[in-house]
Amino acid sequence: MSTQVEKVSANDLLKTKKRSQSADVWKRLRRSKTAVLGIILIAMFLGMAVFAPLIADYEQDALKLNVKERLQGPSENHLFGTDEFGRDIFSRVVYGTRISLFVGIISVSIALSIGGFLGAVAGYYGGRIDNVIMRILDVILAIPTILLAITIVAALGASMLNLMVAVGISNIPGFARIVRASVLSVKDQEYIEAARAIGAKDYIIILKHVLPNSMAPIIVYATLKVATAIMATASLSFIGLGVQPPTPEWGSMLAGGRTYIRDQMYIVLYPGLAIVLTVLSLNLIGDGLRDALDPKLK
Repeated sequence: MSTQVEKVSANDLLKTKKRSQSADVWKRLRRSKTAVLGIILIAMFLGMAVFAPLIADYEQDALKLNVKERLQGPSENHLFGTDEFGRDIFSRVVYGTRISLFVGIISVSIALSIGGFLGAVAGYYGGRIDNVIMRILDVILAIPTILLAITIVAALGASMLNLMVAVGISNIPGFARIVRASVLSVKDQEYIEAARAIGAKDYIIILKHVLPNSMAPIIVYATLKVATAIMATASLSFIGLGVQPPTPEWGSMLAGGRTYIRDQMYIVLYPGLAIVLTVLSLNLIGDGLRDALDPKLK
């Protein structure tokens, strides 16, 4: 009976400690005005992505061609004006938010899953396994990220799925190095030795003890890499290797409007501004998280 009471008390204490740590991180994050600004901006874009059908009509405004209304400036009927095909730019920017955030998050998830696994294995086991994994990743890392993504998309074909795969693969080495460094910093701690002593299997130790205690730099790096992935998505779409027309995507909108940049600058202004604000917001959040998760800054 007393053992059960002790277990319940220990569990309650652990949960309370986790809640207090989360509350402490959130409190420090709120102190940063730039981080709060980033949260507000990204919340605005997430709201646009989630409630896009309530904001604009996809078929009528974002896709339907209307040559009679082509290249019209911002007005009450078209807040951001119309493009070279008479499509409403505001609607296309709104629905482009879905594409950019979706591709950015999924591609980073791919990179984090594969790179995190390789980095955790390399850091935990070390030795020959570490050398083999990291030397292979060093070869990939020697290729510029955008060039590697272009090569993969050109080989697989231009589509949204291949775009996510390409951006994800090109970011694997970075995640592997971050996770490996984090694992190396905690794998020799006393609680890891205690887990080995009671006979816990290696994958249990990695998943339950090593990775959870090395998540701070991984979270910060992942946040910043979502911004990088959005930039890469826009870049590949701009050169025709990403999301294909007529699907609204910020990079392809820039590519379509570059011919008219002198006389109808608004065609490229709004999708370009959407890219800048999204990337800026994620970078501000990443910097804020870095400071909030750093125990030295408490």
